[in-house]
Amino acid sequence: MFIYLSKKIAIPNNTRLQYISWNKAEGYIACGGDDGLLRVLRLESPVGGTAKGLAAPSNLSMNQTLEGHNGTVQVVTWNDHYQKLTTSDQHGLIIVWSLYKGSWYEEMINNRNKSVVRGMKWNSEGTKICIVYEDGAVIVGSVDGNRIWGKDVKGCTLAAVEWAPDGKMILFGMSNGEIHIYDSLGNFMSKLQVMCMSDLNPQTSKIVGLEWYKGEHGYLEPGCPCLSLCFSNGRCQIMRHESDEEPVLIDTGMSAAQSQWNHCGDTLAVCGSQKSSEKDINVVQFYTPFGEHLRTLKVPGKQITSCAWEGGSLRIALAVDSFIFFANIRPDYKWGYFSNTVVYSFHKPDRNETAVMFWDTKNDDKVMKYLKNLMGIAACGEYCCIATRMDEDPSQFSLQLYNNIGTVIEAKYIELEPIFLTITRTHVVAASREAFYLWQFKNPKKFANLEISGKRKAGMERLFHIDDTPSTTNTETIDFSHAFGETADPICCICASDKNLIVGRESGALHRYTLPLVNLTSKYMLAARPHQLAINSNSSKVSIIDISGVLTFFDMESRTKDADGKEVVGEQLTYERKDVWDMRWAEDNPELFAMMEKTRMYVFRGMDPEEPLMSSGYICEFNDLQIQSVLLDEIMKAPDEPSRENMLDHEIKSLRDTRDLLEKVGLQDAQRFIEENPHPRLWRLLAESALELQEFSVAETAFVKCKDYPGIEFVKRLGHLQSDSLKQAEVAAYFGFYDEAESIYLEMDRRDLAVTLRKKLGDWFRVVQLLKQGSAGGDDTQLEDAWNQIGSYYADRQKWQQAVTFYVQGNNQERLAECYYVLEDYVGLEKMMKALPENHKLLPDIALQFVSVGMCEQAVEAYTKCNKMKKAIDACVLLNHWNTAIDLAKEHNVKEIDSLLATYAKHLLSKQKVLSAIELYRKAGRYLEAAKLMYKLAEEQAQAGTSQPKRLKKMYVLGALLIEQYHESVKQRSKFRNKGKRGAEALSALAGLLEEDSSAVSDTKLIDNAWRGAEAYHYYLLAQRQLHQSQIDRAFMTSQALTLYEDIIDPKLIHSLIALISVTARQFATASKSFTKLETLSALSASEKDEYSDLALEIFIRHSPKDQNPITFNYHSISSEDAKKLVCVASGREMSDYQFWMCGTCKHCAYEKEITQYKNCPLCHTPIN
Repeated sequence: MFIYLSKKIAIPNNTRLQYISWNKAEGYIACGGDDGLLRVLRLESPVGGTAKGLAAPSNLSMNQTLEGHNGTVQVVTWNDHYQKLTTSDQHGLIIVWSLYKGSWYEEMINNRNKSVVRGMKWNSEGTKICIVYEDGAVIVGSVDGNRIWGKDVKGCTLAAVEWAPDGKMILFGMSNGEIHIYDSLGNFMSKLQVMCMSDLNPQTSKIVGLEWYKGEHGYLEPGCPCLSLCFSNGRCQIMRHESDEEPVLIDTGMSAAQSQWNHCGDTLAVCGSQKSSEKDINVVQFYTPFGEHLRTLKVPGKQITSCAWEGGSLRIALAVDSFIFFANIRPDYKWGYFSNTVVYSFHKPDRNETAVMFWDTKNDDKVMKYLKNLMGIAACGEYCCIATRMDEDPSQFSLQLYNNIGTVIEAKYIELEPIFLTITRTHVVAASREAFYLWQFKNPKKFANLEISGKRKAGMERLFHIDDTPSTTNTETIDFSHAFGETADPICCICASDKNLIVGRESGALHRYTLPLVNLTSKYMLAARPHQLAINSNSSKVSIIDISGVLTFFDMESRTKDADGKEVVGEQLTYERKDVWDMRWAEDNPELFAMMEKTRMYVFRGMDPEEPLMSSGYICEFNDLQIQSVLLDEIMKAPDEPSRENMLDHEIKSLRDTRDLLEKVGLQDAQRFIEENPHPRLWRLLAESALELQEFSVAETAFVKCKDYPGIEFVKRLGHLQSDSLKQAEVAAYFGFYDEAESIYLEMDRRDLAVTLRKKLGDWFRVVQLLKQGSAGGDDTQLEDAWNQIGSYYADRQKWQQAVTFYVQGNNQERLAECYYVLEDYVGLEKMMKALPENHKLLPDIALQFVSVGMCEQAVEAYTKCNKMKKAIDACVLLNHWNTAIDLAKEHNVKEIDSLLATYAKHLLSKQKVLSAIELYRKAGRYLEAAKLMYKLAEEQAQAGTSQPKRLKKMYVLGALLIEQYHESVKQRSKFRNKGKRGAEALSALAGLLEEDSSAVSDTKLIDNAWRGAEAYHYYLLAQRQLHQSQIDRAFMTSQALTLYEDIIDPKLIHSLIALISVTARQFATASKSFTKLETLSALSASEKDEYSDLALEIFIRHSPKDQNPITFNYHSISSEDAKKLVCVASGREMSDYQFWMCGTCKHCAYEKEITQYKNCPLCHTPIN
């Protein structure tokens, strides 16, 4: 930052000032002093002036004396939220003032008449005020004057008061130097630990500053110190919170009078006096929240008593004797300018990160980024570099290269703290106090991949300690531990050009290195410590702004001889300027530079200044005799929405003089002036004026001088034109006066040239108007092209509906399809597809669009229309329309369907979607594979015991039905192949059996016993249903059939059911066999076997193990295939009649009498005809 005194206001009658306070919201300044002095001032700039910001003249718009105090006014405080002023004098009189019709009036008065007020502070919302008296009395009141609570702090003399940011605590400063913490209701909580006075007696110094920044404008970084405590002996401590055990300690070396935070909490001002050999000097010291000293401002006068910041912290007011001094502050914003883009950082109260704005000043595009722990920004050419500290590891730092739209192009991670940062078109240089790091970044236009190799290439990165001489030998890796070595002369600034790197040290030494080889070529010594360096365009001179704001120059190419006659390279020039805070060399002239001195901008040619311009802008660019600057102070008032009004352009004197000569004198005089002051911009200006006057020889000479080859070609082309009107039109078009050029063409009846001009400009709306007005041949083709270009204009702006209108007129089917798709107008897209002829090149693309939105039928139609059947089938497979896919494959004899089925089924199985895979195989006619999956699923469910028997029966029935469908499909295929042959029916049956036998040898058991699983669970359910319906005998008969299916149903379940039914049917012999079987099952535990044994013993003690009605039919002697015909599926009884009913699907039998009760087959549930 840089600070300088800018204004001085005298108080009448030489009345001494004691306190000053600045209203941050409205800009009112209240100052109190001896003899009841209380004045309210206001500085305002005139509206509509050419200068903005600090450069604008500020006049007193208010200077009102407030009468009401008789004694010395000692405390003045503003309520910014409610626009109230509260003051107190040496007699304890408190007056609250409010604004009414442009003047301040008394609103409330309070006089305790016991003690003097030592402090008054409003809370952050402005709703409560805390007043502390010297005798220990504390009053907390509301904004409307009501007392909320009062308290007497016994045995203490109060000296200061401050609210916590959240209003939940109040800090009281005591006259003995202690700080007591109370809650918002006046209850004592604790004492604040004062470490800055640990080696001194606190009672020897009084508290002069107790300030807690409330965070209204965000914090410099998360956890930033914000609570400051300052004593009259100059000792300060800054804490992160009230219980911070590691505060920042500062010894200002001065007698302090007051301390104040600026509006955003990143600068603490401490005012007071400093002893010197001759007399005491009034000074203001500025510190960061981390204790780093920024600047010292010396102020004339005998005694400084108070200081107050302006609302935007661009000015500070100082009360000195009977004067108010104003000092302007130029903050060190983190910002840069490159490629027509201003990049700057600011803080938001609601975010911990730092906001970084990329503002394209040409197109007014804005891109916001949020970065943690931002350390610096540097910009040059087409890129900017942003340095940050890593959040995870504070010892790691990041250098990121950005383009003008806020995209990271490349990044490097280093262990050196980038306190200083600069960038050229090819290098990024970061420096700590002890070392500097050089990164030669890749050309991002050819850059493909970020280097993620762990090894750092020496050709790309270099690291040097400031005390070492760089070595020309390359090393494989960079050792960052080398950068931590201490030095007696730390680095304090750096700058670089394409050829040189200059490093400044605190002793005043300058090191000059060549780039890109980094050879130390020279060391120079300056008279003062440099603060800011800059190199001119040919690297011959370097400008130095020292810590006091004095600008000097060092000529690195001059050669002189010392007293011994030795040649000395480099000389510090005697020319200097004071109060300079910014400067920039011209990019195209090593002798031109611009600098900011207070609120004036000076342009120098050599060392001769031009007339200054009032400005407070930061210089962005000096090129082509034009200076561009940005009013960052104005932008920071609303950083989210920067305005182009805050970008300033200033032409230097030679450019302005040339314009005047061309306008008022003539070409010849202007040409002579330019020859004496040559510059490409001036020659270009002469060429443009010559073209306007149709002095083509002068124009050609000027274009040659400024090396403008297109301009030379343009003049030559004009020389070949015969018509003066044509020349006039071409010149008008060259200068961008297109309407004038068009009117000339139309007057000449050259509508074709007017159309060509508008086409080059891309003004297709005007092209259409011109074509409709004319009657030349080929207009239809040109009209279609114009309609299409207008359609593209709307499509580029995503106004698709308007684009459709023009594409229809331009018959542009390709872009029309795209618009329909984006608009989701699939009806229009389908109509368009149907209107296209067969094999049209757009059909595959339209089909893909239908596929992307799941419209299978339309996609198939489009693919079919262009004879791409394979893609049609792929679309069906992708959209799970397998029926359509199979039909298409069969219709067009596509053989790849099998591989597709296998692939998709495998995918479904990998996702555990077994039922979907079964359905897929079934729809595709792969019945055997579907049956296998169904049987496998049923077996897994049965083993897991998670499914009901009824569900398991359904699974087995479905598997068996799939097997039956498999039989039928095999027969149909054989029949189709033997069509037309003699004995075709018998032959097809035989062929079908042979095909089954050959194609499914491994699946014979599955095919032959397709219905066993269904039979098992059918009889299992039937037996239980009969038991519950008290059909005991039938249940007993049915349960006997279950012994055939112990490989399907758990034997424990089967024999438990048989035992239960047998005991119920009093068939105790059969029950005894079942119990015996249960007791011998290996799968049962010993405890379960014991339970069965105990139950059997209990039953057979009472009943003899004999069957009451023994059955003669032996279920154990028949096979599963025989069971189809020998066991009735409706009743479970043995089949003894020769007349019976047989199911046409599952081929199982039942008594005709029994089956009449059913509408469907009891086993397979096929409807009974």
